[in-house]
Amino acid sequence: MAEEIIIVQGNNTLSGEVAVSGAKNSALKLIAAAILGQGASSIHNVPLISDIEVMSEVLRRLGATVTRDGHTLTVDTSAVNNHETPYELVSKMRASISVLGPLVGRFGCARVAMPGGCQIGARKIDMHLVGLEALGVEFVIDHGFLEATTPNGLRGTHVVLDFPSVGATENLLMASVVADGRTIIENAACEPEIVDLVNMLVAMGAKVTGAGTSIIEVEGVSLDALHPCEHTTVGDRIEAGTFLAGGALTGGPVTVRGIDPSYLRVALMKLQAMGCEIECGKDWITVRRSGKLVPIDIQTLPHPGFPTDLQAQFMLLAACAEGMSVITENVFENRFMFASELMRMGADITIEDHHALVRGVERLQGADVSSTDLRAGAAIVLAGIVAEGETRVHTIGHIDRGYEDYVGKLVSLGADVVRTQINDTTTL
Repeated sequence: MAEEIIIVQGNNTLSGEVAVSGAKNSALKLIAAAILGQGASSIHNVPLISDIEVMSEVLRRLGATVTRDGHTLTVDTSAVNNHETPYELVSKMRASISVLGPLVGRFGCARVAMPGGCQIGARKIDMHLVGLEALGVEFVIDHGFLEATTPNGLRGTHVVLDFPSVGATENLLMASVVADGRTIIENAACEPEIVDLVNMLVAMGAKVTGAGTSIIEVEGVSLDALHPCEHTTVGDRIEAGTFLAGGALTGGPVTVRGIDPSYLRVALMKLQAMGCEIECGKDWITVRRSGKLVPIDIQTLPHPGFPTDLQAQFMLLAACAEGMSVITENVFENRFMFASELMRMGADITIEDHHALVRGVERLQGADVSSTDLRAGAAIVLAGIVAEGETRVHTIGHIDRGYEDYVGKLVSLGADVVRTQINDTTTL
C-alpha cells in the first residue's frame, strides 16, 4: 500500500488572502442537533473534511438521509428510528458523543459507543453523564456502550459543571430543550460554537437564553414544538488562527476572511505581543510582521482564554522567536506530543509537567515528521515552510479531519507544498 504524505519545500513565503471554511467544531454538533428537528434541516457553510463525513455516516446509521450540495448539508431526520451508534464510527471521532443529548431528547433513550478521536488527552465524559443524570437520564455501561434511559422523563434542573466543558454543555443543551420545566447550566462553556448551536436550536423552536455567557437558561418545550430549520455555520476560528500564525511566522501579510475577529481576541493580542501588526474588519483579519518575533508566555484556557487548539501553532512561533517563551497547557494533558516532532526539526524545547520552555533558534531544518494530532499536523506543515530544505509530513489523515484543502490554501498563499503518495516502507 502507498502512504499519502505532504512534502514542503522551505521557501518562507505566505502572503495574500484566504477564505476560512465553516467551523468544524460547530458543524459537527449542528448535524447532531438536526435529530431534534424531525425533518429536513439545511446547514450551510459546512466544511469538506473527513470528520463531517464520519458524523454524516453516524446520522445515516440512525436512519437519517444526509446529502451534500457544495458546502450545504441537508439532514433529513424524519425517518430516524434507531438510537444506537456503531463503535466503528464513534471510535474514530470523540464528537460523535454529541448525538447522546439529542437522541435522549427525541427518544428518551440512547445506546452510544464510548468515543475515540485525537490522542491528546483523556477528555473523560463524566461531566456529560453527571449533567444528563441531573435531567433524569439513567446510564448503564454495557460492553463499551453507554445505555441511556429516562424512566421518569426529562425534567428541568440546575446543573453546575465542574469545568466549562464544551461537549458537556452541548449535550445538556440538546437534551434540556425538551425537558419538562427550566434548566440552568452554570459554568457553561462560552465558545462561539456554543452560541452557534443555540442559534440553530432557537431557529428550531427551542427557548434558550444566555449563550456565550457562563450561565445558560433553557425553558423546555415539547418535542412536537421543534421543527427543521435553515442555518449557516460560523467561520472556523481555529483555521483562521492557523493561517494567521503562518502569516506571523513568515511576515505576511496574510488576510483571513469569513471570521469574526472577536472570536480570536486573546490570540490576536498574543500575536501583537510577539511583534506583529494586526488589522481587523467586520469579517476579516490581516497579520504582518517586519521585525523579529518576540518571545511570549501563553496559558491555554477555556474561551475567552487562549484556545488550546492554537497552542501548537504558537509553540512553533515561539520556537522561531528571539529568547525564551513559556507555554502552559491547562486543557489537554498530551498536547505537547507535538514538541517532539518540532524538536526533530531543530527546535529547543523542554517539557516540564504541563509547561513547555521554548528557546528560540535561528532556523529550523527540514525533516521527516509525523502529524501527532489535528492541530499539530497543521502546525508542522507551517514549520516546513520556514525550515531549511525539505520536510515530509506523515500521518496526514489528522489534518484532513479539520482543514478543508489545507495544501491548496497554503499554495494559494505562495507556499511550496504538495500532497503525494509514497511507498509505505519509507521509515521516519
